[in-house]
Amino acid sequence: METNRYISPLSERYASKEMQYIFSQDKKFTTWRKLWIALAETEMELGLSENGKPVITQEMVDELKSHAEDINYDVAKEREKQVRHDVMSHVYAYGQQCPKAAGIIHLGATSCYVGDNTDVIIMREGLLLLRKKLVNVISELADFAEKNKDLPTLAFTHFQPAQPTTVGKRATLWINEFMMDLEDLDYVISTMKLLGSKGTTGTQASFLELFNGDQETIDKIDPMIAKKMGFEACVPVSGQTYSRKLDTRVANVLAGIAASAHKMSNDIRLLQHLKEVEEPFEKNQIGSSAMAYKRNPMRSERIASLSRYVMIDALNPAITSATQWFERTLDDSANKRLSIAEGFLATDGVLDLCMNVVDGLVVYPKVIKKRLMSELPFMATENIMMDAVKNGGNRQELHEEIRQLSMKAGAHVKEEGGDNNLLELIAEDDRFGLSLEDLKETMDPSRYVGRAPYQVDKYLSEVVRPVLEANKELIGMHAEINV
Repeated sequence: METNRYISPLSERYASKEMQYIFSQDKKFTTWRKLWIALAETEMELGLSENGKPVITQEMVDELKSHAEDINYDVAKEREKQVRHDVMSHVYAYGQQCPKAAGIIHLGATSCYVGDNTDVIIMREGLLLLRKKLVNVISELADFAEKNKDLPTLAFTHFQPAQPTTVGKRATLWINEFMMDLEDLDYVISTMKLLGSKGTTGTQASFLELFNGDQETIDKIDPMIAKKMGFEACVPVSGQTYSRKLDTRVANVLAGIAASAHKMSNDIRLLQHLKEVEEPFEKNQIGSSAMAYKRNPMRSERIASLSRYVMIDALNPAITSATQWFERTLDDSANKRLSIAEGFLATDGVLDLCMNVVDGLVVYPKVIKKRLMSELPFMATENIMMDAVKNGGNRQELHEEIRQLSMKAGAHVKEEGGDNNLLELIAEDDRFGLSLEDLKETMDPSRYVGRAPYQVDKYLSEVVRPVLEANKELIGMHAEINV
């Protein structure tokens, strides 16, 4: 390993090998060659000829296909030093391996034919990989929610104690956001189109020349290329490039996934502080170099850290899209090759971490119950008041008395460090006519979670499980994460 130059942590620490391959040189340049093959094959099939003689033969196409994978990088790099043009350097290198077809490689195309079409292909493959991982995260969370649908827990609004919910119901909130991301991702994938072969300003002028003005034949070029490359269509109009707005839409999907992951990871970090739920902690894992007892939520922290990067990264394609001039400028190139690739690699790392965390979440029911029971007397006051009214009490008077006793119990907890003694204070008040035993009978947490267990069942069965069933062939992967 080289240690004297910068190496991206996205490749060293965070992104999977699968995603790294999608954005690798091998993937890029083999796709270039497949696009050159698709173009040559299309031109041949459409009968491109000169003086009645075919310009492209099957022998030429076969020669191109035989060298689609074995890229002679050394020749391309040496050529680029001379001509300072990456596409033409690879045209030259390919031609060195395919002497019979050398003269027809890239015929009628401009650099964006291989560059832009490859970018769309790579982004779609990247989204499909993220989709698989997103479905698996949702599946793991669904199992977690179902398992814990009946476990009462203290809910928080403003991170202040609020009416109880269940651990499973809280997990459905995380699932719901990831489900929204899946909808967005599927929509963007469904609308992605190749650039096709549009020429230097999008007018296909070169093909008008090649095919002697035959509009009907030229109309067939893009659909045929799209089909050969596994797409339904090419964009209907363009300048030299596909609209950079596509990059913005893709980056926004990544940012949405990141935001959902960040929210979940924050909740888990807070719950780990409360000792109610914990992310996986390995046997030999060290939480702190100084404090040996610590169990830091480092996976969830890493999710938050990478997610912030992805969310901010989405600004790059948006600004690039907004500042493109007319049919083409090149100020997108350097930014695009960083922002798009790194956005995908970081999101890939986020979802691997999410899968790892959710798969190993540890729940501590006794701690959860202890905290809930310390707050439950306050939340049970309405039920207590109703019982007291049934015993002949005055609702308005009892409401005021409970308010005052609640303040007194709160002061006992916060100022004196004592336990919540609200039930004892109510039992001592004759106006309620309730014994301490009567009051303790109201302290069943399941009475206060509302419809949470039912909501979990309904949401999972009607919304989540059908989606998972439709994608069952994707479920079952396990994330490997680096240190």
